[in-house]
Amino acid sequence: MSVEIPKTQKAIIVDYDNGPLQYKDIAVPPIKPNEILVNIKYTGVCHSDYHAWRNDWEETNLKHPLILGHEGAGIVVSMGEDVQGWEIGDYAGVKLINSTCLVCDYCQQGRETACKLQTLHGVTCDGTFQQYCATDAIQAAQLPHDIDLKSVGPILCAGITVYTGLKASEAKPGQWVVISGAAGGLGSLAIQYANCLGLRVIGIDGGKEKGEFIKQLGAEAFIDFTEANDIAKLVMEITKGAGAQAALNVTSSEASIQQSVSYVKPYGTVILIGLPPQAKLSIDVMSTVVDQVTVRGSYVGTKRDTTEAVGFFARGLIKCPIKVVGMTEVGKVFEEMAEGKILGRYVLDTSK
Repeated sequence: MSVEIPKTQKAIIVDYDNGPLQYKDIAVPPIKPNEILVNIKYTGVCHSDYHAWRNDWEETNLKHPLILGHEGAGIVVSMGEDVQGWEIGDYAGVKLINSTCLVCDYCQQGRETACKLQTLHGVTCDGTFQQYCATDAIQAAQLPHDIDLKSVGPILCAGITVYTGLKASEAKPGQWVVISGAAGGLGSLAIQYANCLGLRVIGIDGGKEKGEFIKQLGAEAFIDFTEANDIAKLVMEITKGAGAQAALNVTSSEASIQQSVSYVKPYGTVILIGLPPQAKLSIDVMSTVVDQVTVRGSYVGTKRDTTEAVGFFARGLIKCPIKVVGMTEVGKVFEEMAEGKILGRYVLDTSK
């Protein structure tokens, strides 16, 4: 089976930090022997894309010129000569992690997210804000043929990330988890994955509209940080004095992350996922030691995490609240991100 591939395509190009988001014609990328070429139909817009565009993480070695994006869903149209396990016409997901070394201790343990030689779509190599994306065949996500390509993109980053974080928290069915930034792209999926894992959810965000939104997604309780004077006290009231077993921080607010340490119960876990630029965490050593609280970072997910997270979505257990716009709307999406106005996730239709 062969597919006709054009020589040029549409893409969003950034030439330098915080530079113009250029919608232009570029060449369709060639593929290496270990890569597949995916015709991207839809791609989610992650808050990390906004930070990468601005280069808010100064320690990150960004590629320039750069095509952003790492939540792509599409169809395989070409394969390198060394690729196995794929067929032309397969549905594929293009994730943040493009490739890893496969031989370091972490890769051998199935912990490839810690590989020091990993390449990242939309960061160190070109990402999914284009119509055709070359990606390593091993790390690409194999998707069922009946999956909704329009909605699955955000699962490939936001979904995997929060699902992995919830597993890392070791919270058990029936226990409480507090999700800060609950109405955003990550948080809206975290609520649903938490429900799938049997957890009880308290969502934190700002505004009545967001409160109604997260309750519709399955959160039992909502705390409006714009009105609450003492969030820790409210968490204790909701949990009847027990505290939360876990706090999942998907917000970009340093203050919110700092506060989360105060409302987990003894033996509880604080999971750090959101990446506010240059943020620091300061904790009270005495209470952390006495209560034996764990503070843990969680970063995207492994191939196995991907399979599990996509599986929940494919079975209809996760609904990804999305708004579909054309690629030329990326700038407006970033503006809404900066202003904290987004409910759910924006998805780019690469045909527009």
